[in-house]
This record gives sequence, C-alpha cells and structure tokens, in this order.
Amino acid sequence: MSRRGLAAVSSVLDQAASSATNILVLVLAARLSSASGFADFSMVYVAFSVLLGLNMAYVGQTVVLEKGERLGVVCRSSVLFTAAASVAAGLLLAAVGPALPGEVGTAFLALGAVLPLVLVQDGLRYCFSALRVPQRALAADTLRLVCVVAALAVQPSGASAGRLVLVWGLSALPALALGLWLLRPFVRGVRAELRPYLRRGHLGQRFVVEFAVGNGSSQLAVLGLGVFATPLAVGALRGATTLFGPLNVLFNSASAFGPPVVGRARGKRGVVRLTALMGAALAVLGAGWAALLYALPDRLGRHLLGDTWAAASALLPATGAQYAVMGLGTCALLTLRVLNPKATLSLQVVFSLLSVALLLGGYALWGVAGAAWGLALGSAATAAAGWLRVVRLEVPAADPTPAAPDTAGRTTA
Repeated sequence: MSRRGLAAVSSVLDQAASSATNILVLVLAARLSSASGFADFSMVYVAFSVLLGLNMAYVGQTVVLEKGERLGVVCRSSVLFTAAASVAAGLLLAAVGPALPGEVGTAFLALGAVLPLVLVQDGLRYCFSALRVPQRALAADTLRLVCVVAALAVQPSGASAGRLVLVWGLSALPALALGLWLLRPFVRGVRAELRPYLRRGHLGQRFVVEFAVGNGSSQLAVLGLGVFATPLAVGALRGATTLFGPLNVLFNSASAFGPPVVGRARGKRGVVRLTALMGAALAVLGAGWAALLYALPDRLGRHLLGDTWAAASALLPATGAQYAVMGLGTCALLTLRVLNPKATLSLQVVFSLLSVALLLGGYALWGVAGAAWGLALGSAATAAAGWLRVVRLEVPAADPTPAAPDTAGRTTA
C-alpha cells in the first residue's frame, strides 16, 4: 500500500475509532443507568457535543487547512489555545453546575472538571491530520477507546451521572499523554502564537457560524427540551441517535474525504453524478439500518440501551427517516462545497433554524415522537433545498477546485 493510501486508511479508521468511542460511551452509560439517570447523563453529553463541535470549527478546521513550514507553530498554538479556552469553559460550567437542580448539576460540575482533558485530546487529531501522520491520531484514539470502555465497564449498576462523567473524562488521560508525546517531535523548538485566534476575521469564525446554525442549533434545542420540558426527552432522543452511530462514521468520512475525490470529476455534471450516487447509497443504507434496528428483539435492545430502550425504540421510524434523508443532504452540501463553497452558509442558516422550529413545534404538539419527526422533516427540507441549489448553480466550464471539508452541515439530535 502506498504512503498516501495508508494515510487515507488510517484517517478513516481514526474517524471510526472516535465515533465508536462516542457510541460505546452512550451505550455503556445507558446500561449502567436508570432511564432518568441516563437522561441526566445525556444532557451533559449534549452540552459536551456542542463544545466539542465549537472547538472543531474554530480551531480544528483551520488547522487542517494549513500547509508548509508553519505547521509546527500552528499545531502548538492550537493545542495551547484549546487548553486555555477549555479551562475557561470548564470554570463556567463549574460555576453553573451547583445552580442546577438534582444530579444533573453535579454532572455539569464534573464536566467542567474534565473538559480540558477531553477537548485537548480530541484536538490533537487535527494536528496529526495537518501533519499527514493520521496513524499517530489512530494510535492515541484507539488507546482512548480502550481506556474509556474499560473504565466504564467496571462501574457499578446505578452509578450516578456525575460519577460516569468524571470517569469518562479522566479515562482520556493516557490517550492525551500519548498524543502529546507523539506530537512533540513536530513542535519541538517552536513558539506558540495565540493572537491570530483572537483577531477579527479569523477563519474559524466562519466555521463556527456554520456549525452553530447547522449542528449546534439542534443540539441546543434538544438540550432546551431537557431544561424546560423533561430530561427524559433528551435521553430518548440521544438513545435513538446512538443506535445510528455507524452511519455517522460514513457521513463524517464522506464530508472529510469527499472534496478531494469529488473535485477530480469532470465539470459540474461529473461532480453531480458522483455525489448523487453517493447520496442515494447513503440513503439506502440509512433506511436499511433503520429497518434492521426496528426488527431488533426487545431483549437485545435492552442489552444495548438498558431502561432507555423502551423510549428510544419508539423513535426508530422517525430517526431512521431522518438518517435516510441526511445521507442525501450530506452529499448535497458536499456538492456545493466543491462547486461553490460560499453557497452553503445561507442554506444552513435558513434550514437549520427551520429544523429547530420543527423540533420544538413537534414536541409541543406530539411530545418526544413529534420532536423526532420534526428533526426528520427538517433534514428532508435541507436535503431538498440543497439539491435544488445544486441544480440552479452556474459554474465555469473548467474543472472545480476542491474546497475545505464540511463537517458542520448535518442536523441531528
């Protein structure tokens, strides 16, 4: 296998390891907790997912676009900025936690304590990607997967959400230490530059807007359901989407590695033909996976999600429909990224806000099932609008130039 092929395989495997970690954390937490306990844990994990996405957008996406001799400076700077920002966010969470009622307040306090560990450890992936040594990211993320599964597996049944959050966060220490050691040869002797991250016009600011209106808005809306409605709604939605974790690996891989591959197609017609086939394949896989989960016996379902299975399984038709159309939407946004990168922001602003409105409106009218169908309808509207924009898009006759990967365009709970 060539060096480039090995790097591509390592990148895909690293994404799979990272996604598997998130899936198994939620599965193990669901099995160890009561339905209400998992609801508390899910609220905290949704908050973490928003913070993780913001860091990915503001820091990670700018790091992977860097090239040349400044890579060492950029990588050291990104690690130090992530550490400083996560400490600040952790202190804020620690201050807010005691004001929240019940166990969820303790869980947010625990998240504040471990946030710097988990965010810095995840941020190292982007440094290794920019340095073109994804096998190092794979080594650290594989260790992270092993440690977190081992740490959670030995926790007692009925463990509190705060305890699970603390164990999950502290289990990142070995992977963080390994990642920093593997990064050291590339940043030795260079000085960090944090000022660019604070300047107006930093590229990450655009990516943050795209994440906020794409993924972050729906995550915050789900979190709002737990604060103003019932945490059980968050647990049910999170449990249902956890079962579709393998599809997230495919969507992330298509977004991350799609632009260079699709950009080599000949003209707009070639790009659209390729991405339409990809979208159709992802839609069929989404529908098939949903059917497989729907046919799963309750005994196996409870083995996966514990007490949360009963509520999550009722949402499988809606969540399956959402993931089927998300495959089409992911490829529509990928097409626009390659043909005209500026065409995605306005699309995501309008239809992500529409998705949030449908989620909240669906919950107000029909409860948790209505919220799930609202997300599905929002994803369908985004996909339809994206492909309509592709059809109407006028591009030069020359071959398009690949653009930066888009990882902020999906709407999911």
